[in-house]
Amino acid sequence: MQYQVPQFIELEDKIFGPLTLKQFIYLAGGGGLCLLFFTTLPLYFAIPVSLPVAGLSLALAFYKVNDRPFIIALEHAFSYQFGSKLYLWKQREVKPQAPVQAASASATTAFVVPKLSQSKLKDLAWSLNVKDREKMGMTNSQNGDFAI
Repeated sequence: MQYQVPQFIELEDKIFGPLTLKQFIYLAGGGGLCLLFFTTLPLYFAIPVSLPVAGLSLALAFYKVNDRPFIIALEHAFSYQFGSKLYLWKQREVKPQAPVQAASASATTAFVVPKLSQSKLKDLAWSLNVKDREKMGMTNSQNGDFAI
């Protein structure tokens, strides 16, 4: 038995002519608010107040930010502005290192072993490689590579 798979499920239905229900509500709310301003306020005050309301209602109905509705962008802007923020970056102070004494400098200090690595297996491979080079009497200048 075959079933039809629904397609275009993210597409909203056009209910009021070319407008979806959300678009119609945004435009009707903005238009009603502008009508209220024009009937109750003087004309010189109603026009500057109703222009942002009309612009917002048009943006809510038709404008998309990154193919997402404008209301989602407004929601994210408000949550960022009024929500708590967590800052993680903190500059560390550089601690001066003690100079290496001449008595402790030997053939083993020619190789620099990294202090931090991605895994213990890499640390083990690094230390084995260093010990093998020391046994064979190789140094960085003989091999052609440099210490990290």
